[in-house]
Amino acid sequence: MRVLLAHNFYQSSSPSGEDSVYREERALLEGNGVEVVPYERHSDTLSGAGWLELTRSALDVAWSRNSYREVRELVERTQPTVAHFHNTFPLISPSAYAACRDAGVPVVQTLHNFRLVCPGAMLFRENRPCEECLSGSLLPALRHRCYRQSLPATAAVVRALHVNRRRGTYTSLVNRYIALTQFARDRFVTGGLPGALIEIKPNGLSHPPEIGDGRGGYAVFVGRLGEEKGIRVLLEAWRSLPDKPLRIVGDGPLRAELEEISGRHKLNVTFTGRLQRDEVAKIMGSAAVVILPSLCFEGLPMVAIEAFACGTPVIASQLGSLGEIVDDRFGRRFEAGNATALAATVREVMSNEQSLLTMRTAARVEFERRYSPAANFSALMRIYEAVSTHPEQSAA
Repeated sequence: MRVLLAHNFYQSSSPSGEDSVYREERALLEGNGVEVVPYERHSDTLSGAGWLELTRSALDVAWSRNSYREVRELVERTQPTVAHFHNTFPLISPSAYAACRDAGVPVVQTLHNFRLVCPGAMLFRENRPCEECLSGSLLPALRHRCYRQSLPATAAVVRALHVNRRRGTYTSLVNRYIALTQFARDRFVTGGLPGALIEIKPNGLSHPPEIGDGRGGYAVFVGRLGEEKGIRVLLEAWRSLPDKPLRIVGDGPLRAELEEISGRHKLNVTFTGRLQRDEVAKIMGSAAVVILPSLCFEGLPMVAIEAFACGTPVIASQLGSLGEIVDDRFGRRFEAGNATALAATVREVMSNEQSLLTMRTAARVEFERRYSPAANFSALMRIYEAVSTHPEQSAA
């Protein structure tokens, strides 16, 4: 099988888990003998762009003639069995779907974020979940300037969504959507995508780490240090956990402020900054627990999957997809935004060594069942074969 794999990388200054998932699935496919034809664009090319180029790019978000031409030529030259898109925003655009369909190649699109139903992509506004645009109208996004807090930037995204909804792009040019969880699928259906086209397949790891020993005696947070990740709630919880070490791995706009807060309150917290993947795996494997205190609707955090692979229990917000993928067999959930509940949960979990050992085993079992290379590859092949064999059953 030959697969056209397409992805628009995010800017290097704002790395995304979607970039990692794309690389993971490409490595998975190639490692299993599937021929991959990559089509990649990089948002870094917009850095330092002039006014004219940025204006042209904003218009191309809806439908890029350049992407259509490049993808059509690539498809005709390589003759892939199926085209699988990860991120098309902002440089590839939905015109690439048309290029594939016009050449007779079925299209699969993974829904990593909520961009098709939310111009801000996260269903998150003013530090809380927001679902105003799921009603169908995108005017709330304009009113609140939901993309980069900019009216012109938000208008460009709203225009792109509106144009493609009117064209029927999302119902007629995509054969199958992949949602990462049932929660996400439900939101897309509410937002107008046809449920018959949406299949659930979680992300996975192509090269999982070894299971750790969990003997480090500390908790760890891994991720972007931004408001949506609930990192302030985490530090507030740690004010009542002076005997529990916490490591915070990652970087982001709040780092300096968080370090100041930690120092002022003499919290038992260590900031490591951004680390290489193998270093992160070692820290996670030795941790007693991984904490995901998110305030937003996460897609399917790779941190959770990596924690399961390491055999490390996860304490997560009872919110959106996190409430779906974490259960009491290998973790705990707490009320999102509630620092007191988080602190109580951390103390309860970290104080029971026998329970931690049981959860470690269950976490790795869950990884093997749902997120392992074998499970992910099998699910991908089933989707690819379905759309390539019976494309008429997949799209209007």
